[in-house]
Amino acid sequence: MNQDGIRVKGFFRLHIEENGELVGDSGWRQNQVTNDGFNNFLCKLLGAIAGSSQITHALLGTGGAPAASDTTLSGEVVKRQAITAATSSTSKTVQFTATFSSANSFVTATANISNIALAATSTQGAATIFAGNTYASSSVATNQNVNVTYSITFA
Repeated sequence: MNQDGIRVKGFFRLHIEENGELVGDSGWRQNQVTNDGFNNFLCKLLGAIAGSSQITHALLGTGGAPAASDTTLSGEVVKRQAITAATSSTSKTVQFTATFSSANSFVTATANISNIALAATSTQGAATIFAGNTYASSSVATNQNVNVTYSITFA
């Protein structure tokens, strides 16, 4: 009998930049997949079941790490950012990237961001989050960009 199981691991990294210069780096951090993340984004999607979800947006917030039972991101900042997803035909990893641009006024005043999540809608406070986590709180000003890289790996 094969005892191997499939595991889902996610890792993210945030870079804060100002005038093209790196001013903050979260380093690579592991994520927490939520219960509804497993159900709506993986189980239902694989079974082509109504109500399945696909990741379309990255979220930043000022709160703590999402618990397994959370459906929204604590302290979410004003604007969500659409993501770009990429993988290769030989890969077991999908990588999401997004830029929260100061030109899009994703924050309207200096904020201390400390959590991140992936979700399936552009509407703030709506839709279930797939996964997320927290990192050391970082101050972000209205003239700074936040670049996000988020990888989900099946092992």
